[in-house]
Amino acid sequence: MPTPVIELTNVSRKFISAQGQVTLALREMSLIVNEGDFCAIVGPTGCGKSTTLGMITGLSPPSTGSVKVFGKPVTGIDPNIGFVFQADAVFPWKSVIDNISIGPIYRGKDSKTAKEMAAEWVRRVGLSGFENHYPHQLSGGMRKRVALAQTFINEPKILLMDEPFAALDVQTRALMQEELLGLWSEKKASVVFVTHDIEEAIALADRVVVLTKGPGSVKSSYEIPLARPRDVSQARYSDEFVHLSKQIWFDLKGEVQI
Repeated sequence: MPTPVIELTNVSRKFISAQGQVTLALREMSLIVNEGDFCAIVGPTGCGKSTTLGMITGLSPPSTGSVKVFGKPVTGIDPNIGFVFQADAVFPWKSVIDNISIGPIYRGKDSKTAKEMAAEWVRRVGLSGFENHYPHQLSGGMRKRVALAQTFINEPKILLMDEPFAALDVQTRALMQEELLGLWSEKKASVVFVTHDIEEAIALADRVVVLTKGPGSVKSSYEIPLARPRDVSQARYSDEFVHLSKQIWFDLKGEVQI
């Protein structure tokens, strides 16, 4: 039997404003992600996609229900979880190699070892020759490569991604999707990938979960039968891909229409 790595069981999440107004972001949502799975979540704005990631990290505990990671209730931030945000989480005053090496240093590696590890990841994400550049000297795609290296260097067992490629142009986004799948296929972390882009979700994931409009809950789940290793640029033109895209859009359409 597959091993559940992430288990959300009937979770709801309320937020209370300074004025005392209560907003229900999620309502009785249940989700299981198994070891090595790549799960994409799509849904309308305000449906609780990012809130879901926050509960998995322990930064945003559920109001009701339970969240388990590796079979244990989430009580704090787990060092086995890596997070890639939509905005670049890089230090602007640090070079590429210093940005990438900072994770291992925080985890107890000495500076020399961390720099050696970072140099290897600079090579793996295609940034050789830019080791000493600063974020403002890099393109958006290059900064995203730094973010991926920052995350993968720590060898996370769970990778959470919150619309990481949303700000990139179409061509760069396709390249970064290929880069991500290449890195993921080596490490096989369990991934939860939040996106508004149905085609991106299908191209990357083993399963696409559709959330209802807020307060969010799981509306439907689609297994993605496209073969791996997967060529993102070619997969988009297959009949199977187009059929899935239409199915998921029809399902999602009812949630985004006013």
